[in-house]
Amino acid sequence: MGPEVLILICVLVVIIFVCIMWVLSRYRKCPSDKVLVIYGKVGSDKDGQTRSAKCIHGGAAFIVPVIQSYQYMDLTPISINVDLKNALSKQNIRVDVPSRFTVGISTEPGIMQNAAERLLGLKMSEIQELAKDIILGQLRLVIATMEIEEINADRDKFLLSVSNNVEIELKKIGLRLINVNVTDINDESGYIEALGKEAAAKAINDAKKSVAEKDKDGEIGQANARREQRIQVAAANAAAIQGENEARIQVAQSEASRREAEAEALKKATAAEAVQQAKAKEESYVAQKQAEQTRADLERATQQADIIIKAEIDKEKAQIAAEAEAEVARRKAKGEADAIYLKMEAQAKGIQEMLSKQAEGMRELVNAAGGDADNAVKLIVADKLQDLMKIQVEAIKNIKIDKVTVWDSMNGGGDGTPTTANFLAGMMKAVPPMNELFKQAGMELPSYLGKEADAAETAEAEFKEVNE
Repeated sequence: MGPEVLILICVLVVIIFVCIMWVLSRYRKCPSDKVLVIYGKVGSDKDGQTRSAKCIHGGAAFIVPVIQSYQYMDLTPISINVDLKNALSKQNIRVDVPSRFTVGISTEPGIMQNAAERLLGLKMSEIQELAKDIILGQLRLVIATMEIEEINADRDKFLLSVSNNVEIELKKIGLRLINVNVTDINDESGYIEALGKEAAAKAINDAKKSVAEKDKDGEIGQANARREQRIQVAAANAAAIQGENEARIQVAQSEASRREAEAEALKKATAAEAVQQAKAKEESYVAQKQAEQTRADLERATQQADIIIKAEIDKEKAQIAAEAEAEVARRKAKGEADAIYLKMEAQAKGIQEMLSKQAEGMRELVNAAGGDADNAVKLIVADKLQDLMKIQVEAIKNIKIDKVTVWDSMNGGGDGTPTTANFLAGMMKAVPPMNELFKQAGMELPSYLGKEADAAETAEAEFKEVNE
C-alpha cells in the first residue's frame, strides 16, 4: 500500500469525524425550565395542516440543518404588579383594586403552540407588559359585573371570577395564570369604609344588647340567690351556735391533746433532728475529708509530675553542662598542667644549674681551705657574720617604745640583780640565739663563736656592766 493511499484514508477519516461532530452539534436537549421551539419546515399536524413551529418541553430533538432552526422560551414565573384605579362597579361606584398576578408560559401542547407563535423572540419585559394589558381589561370587566358589597364580602368569589376570565385570555397568547393576590379594595366615595363602619356598629349594638340581657338575667339570679342565702344562713347560724358550744368543748379537749402530742412530737423531732444533723455533719466531714484528700493527692501528683519532669530536665541540663564544664576543665587543666610541667621543668633545670654552680663553688672553697670542710664552713660563717648579727638586731628594731618608766627598789631578785637589769636581759634572751638558727638549719655553730650558755652569760654580763 503506497503513501498516497494512506494519505487518502486519513483525509477520509478526518472528513467523516468532522461530519459526525457537526451532526452531533445539531442535536439539542431541552432543559426542564425551558421550552425548545423548532421552527422552519417542521411538518404537519394530525389534521394535515402545516405547523409553524414544534414545541418540546423536556427531551431532545435533532435540528435539521439549513431548513430548521431553534430558540428557547423561559418558563420562569413572571410577577406583574397591577394597580387598577377608578374601575367602575355595577353600582357605578369607582374603586381602586391594587393586586399582583403571577403568570408563566404554559406547557400544555396547544397553549405552548400559541406561546411559540405569539411570544417567541419577545423579551421578558415585553411579555410582562402584554400580560398586564390583558389582566387590566379582564379585571375591569369582572368589577363591572359585581356590586361593592359582593366584592367586599365574598372575596373568594371575586378572585375566582378574576382568575377564570384572566386565564382564558392569557391562554390565547400561550400564558397560564399561577396566582392572584388582591391586597386591598378602596373607593373614592368612602362607600366601602361606610359599609365597614355599619358592620362594626351593628356588631357593637348586638353585643351591647346581648350584654344587657345577660346582665338582667344575672341580677334576677343574684337576687334569688341572696334570698336563699339569707334563709339558709339564718338556719345555719342557729345550728352553728349550738354546734359551736359543743365544738368549743371538744376543741379545748382536742387542743390539750394536740399540745401534749405536739410537745411529745417536738421532743422526738428535736432529738431526731439533732441526731440527723450530727450524722449529716459527720457524713459531710467524711465527704469533705475524702474530697480534700483526693484534691491533695491530685495536687501532690500534679506537683510531683511537674517537679519530677522539671527535675529530670534540669538533671539532663546539669549533666550536659557538667560534662561540658568537665571537658573544658579537663582540657584547661591539661593545658595548665602542661604549662606548669614546662615551667617546673625550666625551674628545675635552673635550680639544677644553680646548685651545680654552688656545689662547684663549695668544692673550690673546700679546696681553698685545704680540704677541711669545717674550715670552709667557718670561712662562710665569718663572711656572713655581719648579716647574721644584722638579722638579730632587726628582730627588735621595729618595737615602738615611746617611754618606759621603771620603779625599781634596786633590791633585785634572790641573786641580788636589779629588776631593771633582769628586764633588759630578758629582752635580749627573747632574740633568737644564733646557735638556734644553726640548729634549725641542721648545723652546729663553730666552737670559736661560743656556746648558747656562754652567749647568755656574756649578754647578762654586758647588761650588768651597763647598769653599774
